[in-house]
Amino acid sequence: QVQFVDSGGGLVQPGGSLRLSCAVSGFPINIYHMSWYRQAPGKERELVAFISNSGGSINYADSVKGRFAISRDNTKSTMNLQMNNLKPEDTAVYYCYAKRVLGPTAYWGQGTQVTVSP
Repeated sequence: QVQFVDSGGGLVQPGGSLRLSCAVSGFPINIYHMSWYRQAPGKERELVAFISNSGGSINYADSVKGRFAISRDNTKSTMNLQMNNLKPEDTAVYYCYAKRVLGPTAYWGQGTQVTVSP
């Protein structure tokens, strides 16, 4: 049974930091690329950060470059997103996403709310 536990969201002031975590079970994370997406109210879901199955390739949306850092630990089946210097426009529900390297199989986490407000 595939399970995701997305955690670490909350309310933070502008300039603050949060660390999101995604713990997965039920599938071999080492053969899945992992990503964080976010969706703000009234907007489409957008890619925030991507990390390849081995961790050797990482990409960020331009809006978060230099502020966010994605990482993974395949031995613990976890992925993290360190978010620094948060801005009000970072407010959104953040989702963990796993895509099998070969084939169409993919999974979404349940999401965690991040709110950046004074």
